[in-house]
Amino acid sequence: PGTSEEVTPPLQQSFMIPKKEINMVSDMAKWKRSQAYADYMGFILTLNEGVRGKKLTCEYKVSEVGEAFGFPCFSFSAFFCCLFVGFFLALQYFLGEERPIEKLVALLNTLDRWIDETPPVDQPSRFGNKAFRTWYAKLDQEAEKLVATVIPKHLADAAPEVAVYLKESVGNSTRIDYGTGHEAAFAAFLCCLCKIGVLRVDDQMAIVFKVFNRYLEVMRKLQKTYRMEPAGSQGVWGLDDFQFLPFIWGSSQLIDHPNLEPRHFVDEKVVNENHKDFMFLECILFITEMKTGPFAEHSNQLWNISAVPSWSKVNQGLIRMYKAECLEKFPVIQHFKFGSLLPIQPVTS
Repeated sequence: PGTSEEVTPPLQQSFMIPKKEINMVSDMAKWKRSQAYADYMGFILTLNEGVRGKKLTCEYKVSEVGEAFGFPCFSFSAFFCCLFVGFFLALQYFLGEERPIEKLVALLNTLDRWIDETPPVDQPSRFGNKAFRTWYAKLDQEAEKLVATVIPKHLADAAPEVAVYLKESVGNSTRIDYGTGHEAAFAAFLCCLCKIGVLRVDDQMAIVFKVFNRYLEVMRKLQKTYRMEPAGSQGVWGLDDFQFLPFIWGSSQLIDHPNLEPRHFVDEKVVNENHKDFMFLECILFITEMKTGPFAEHSNQLWNISAVPSWSKVNQGLIRMYKAECLEKFPVIQHFKFGSLLPIQPVTS
């Protein structure tokens, strides 16, 4: 607000601190009709297509100039804003600044370093180490500054809004737990960065393979270091205690693979030889490291999925399951926050 002599985008974005809007089960209909749901799901599906048939280790382009991120239901105001933002991002590149993807990886490296600096404390309880609260307090304090390192200066007003999703993405500091709702907050964080033009259309593979994969590494380290509880876990009947999205994107990576079929992911030798190339197998490896006993007993849903004939069918089924078991479940979505970038207002045609 107010008159500024600085150059600003022609369509002035009014940012806000995201807040909860889903307070009772009957509010879920509002969520499913919202622009936030359409944009979030469009973002997930765009990335799903972007990584199809690609290895984690493959080469891919990281954009250097701004382009609007074209996932379904992307609002026109964000689109025009992104075109304008592109000029500034190009300018930053020619001035020799790091690209946003690299800045995001650096941000996650900082979170990783803080874990090393905050060792678990001795306590009677085996699970939920209270040192996590110390680690989280640092993120809570520094989140806006961290986000400000990723976004250009003329978008500085977006930092408080976007930072909320980063803070929500690492687990709950009261319960010392982590689940698919926290994972969704990180996807929402990345979606917001796309909507303001920081991440672009060419970045699809880099978003999943560099940024999201690094996020997963940090979350696994958090889960192991502080013995975090699974949030809202369905136990043996759930897909996984902590994650869901890497199974979706990971199954997309394996579509039309010449040798690896769904039945192979329960083979320890296959997992050990291929996990560095495929996110799905990396998830299986982590499960087998964390759990004991027969795979069919501790991960029954995944065991059942190994009988599906093709990765394409696995991928389609997991997307349906994600909507039903995560995005349409009140205990998960009641914690989701809505702002100007992911609004609760109904989809505008």
